[in-house]
Amino acid sequence: MGLARLPAPLLLITDRMQARLPLLDVIALAFEGGCRWVSVREKDLQPLQRLALVEDILPIVRRFGGTLLVHADMHAAARADGVHLPAGADVAAARVCLGESAIIGLSCHTLEDVAASDGADYVTLGPFAPTASKPGYGPVLDPQMLRQTAECGKTVLALGGVDETNAGVFRRAGASGIAVMGGIMRSDDPANCVKRILGAWDDNHPSGYPR
Repeated sequence: MGLARLPAPLLLITDRMQARLPLLDVIALAFEGGCRWVSVREKDLQPLQRLALVEDILPIVRRFGGTLLVHADMHAAARADGVHLPAGADVAAARVCLGESAIIGLSCHTLEDVAASDGADYVTLGPFAPTASKPGYGPVLDPQMLRQTAECGKTVLALGGVDETNAGVFRRAGASGIAVMGGIMRSDDPANCVKRILGAWDDNHPSGYPR
């Protein structure tokens, strides 16, 4: 799967512990602001709790014609549109489990990770800027790595410290999209936050993505 099958340029990753507003409100407001793609990353929840949360989020996403993924939980992902896997996970096994129509993403932190991501529809790569969500989480990467991955034919989302000040930089460097967690989760106005980030991404670059 290539760029044409990305649901949208912005992937919102959830973290209810950082959210300034109730998580469902954050997601609804983010979608009102133009987000169309979210992944539930609530790793501390028990499987049944996570599944219940996915069931609560799904109507919001469907109301906007959006796409819902789940981080790492294959059972809950089967109720959604796909799964986002940790680095080194078995993408082929996930494809067998979820089917050809599922969207499967993979977390990457090095070029070697990206090179080994065959079968994934997209990968996240980062961090590209200091991030409050994961302070000290590995060295900040050079945006030129995005161009290298794009030249290899990989669909890569820039992750880590992405906001309206640098979203356009990552696009020009070769990112196919961007992934944001803390900046939107911690915002007291998620809709406007999303609008600003997408505006920076789209600046002078009509994206062709649905809004």
